[in-house]
Amino acid sequence: MPTPTDELRALEATHILQVYRRLPIAFARGKGSYLYDIDGREYLDLVSGIGVASLGHAHAGLAAALADQARTLVHTSNLYYHSLQGQVASRLAKLSGLPRAFLCNSGAEAVEGCLKFARRYWHTRGETNRKGIVALERSFHGRTFGALSVTWDEHYRTPFAPLVDGVTFVPPDDPAALMAAVSPTTAAIIIEPIQGEGGVWPLTPTFARTIDEICQQTGTLLIADEVQCGLGRTGHPFYFSVLGLRPQLVAIGKALGGGMPVAAALISQEVAAAIAFGDHGSTYGGNLLACRAALVFLDALVDGGVLAQVRRTGAHLERGLRSLASRQTRILDVRGAGLLWGIELNSDAAPVVDAALGRGLLINRTAGTVVRLLPPLTITEAEIDSALSMLEAALATLRVGVS
Repeated sequence: MPTPTDELRALEATHILQVYRRLPIAFARGKGSYLYDIDGREYLDLVSGIGVASLGHAHAGLAAALADQARTLVHTSNLYYHSLQGQVASRLAKLSGLPRAFLCNSGAEAVEGCLKFARRYWHTRGETNRKGIVALERSFHGRTFGALSVTWDEHYRTPFAPLVDGVTFVPPDDPAALMAAVSPTTAAIIIEPIQGEGGVWPLTPTFARTIDEICQQTGTLLIADEVQCGLGRTGHPFYFSVLGLRPQLVAIGKALGGGMPVAAALISQEVAAAIAFGDHGSTYGGNLLACRAALVFLDALVDGGVLAQVRRTGAHLERGLRSLASRQTRILDVRGAGLLWGIELNSDAAPVVDAALGRGLLINRTAGTVVRLLPPLTITEAEIDSALSMLEAALATLRVGVS
């Protein structure tokens, strides 16, 4: 007899566009840092919906706020005012130092907005030749045409060429190459302060200083893509501040809604002054339901102590990972900050993901050989210890060749 999971997979195989290589599991509910599949099995979740379930699963405050808002008013469009967009934008301004926000639905849309606003800035100033974008190798910024055009990996790019032109890629550890790439026709440099999809690579302070120097000398705008590493993920509101960078445009998403689709492009006053009515828009962006979720998250992050908790639990996770690496020859490197970590292995990470799944631990593979950890920002030290124990067991089992 087919199981419920078998039936679900068969239905999707018939009707869902086959672009996702899913693991053979279906979840029915969650609580905190745990997920439960349709057969009732429990999993400790160190993926959190790729960094989206920032407050964990079935967060009581978020659920209550969404239910209340859904009973009141969900969506009116951006033809009209409502009472929540300004609240979200003002809190984001306080966190980031950037006074303006464009609210949208996803990180890729936030990146698209930043790219458009950068070009619009130079157009407004009459420097219409400044259209080029300098991006970094190992970068990942999204799947839409603009975001894809500044994403490095040819695996994502080639089937959809030609993409937006004028993009130059440079190594993220070569200041001289960056200096050579920026010219009088460069509109902006786009960076991830920590490259997530590319293997969890924080930019070095040396490279960050070069970025800052070039932008100050040439007037080139800086776009920081903090969709994955921002909003408390590293124990700081934004990682660009840790690197001493001063972006005029910042893309955020993922954590902001705690599971609801909401994102934003954060914008300096100078760039915002160059944007005109009708230059950009979104039907769903910043609707009441999304904004209500964002406010719950922002309340928890600052006033609710989540940011301080990430600093504490992130340090605990780092100590545990470095201790694990000292005992496991399969681990070549441990990189990250706060609750965003990459474990570089000496072979494909996929078997480790599978072995962990069999032990009730959800982890993620990226860049081929990297195990990526993105737990909820609310994870506890005891849960981290349990996860590390299961991860070590998965690594040890593979080391002796047992599946």
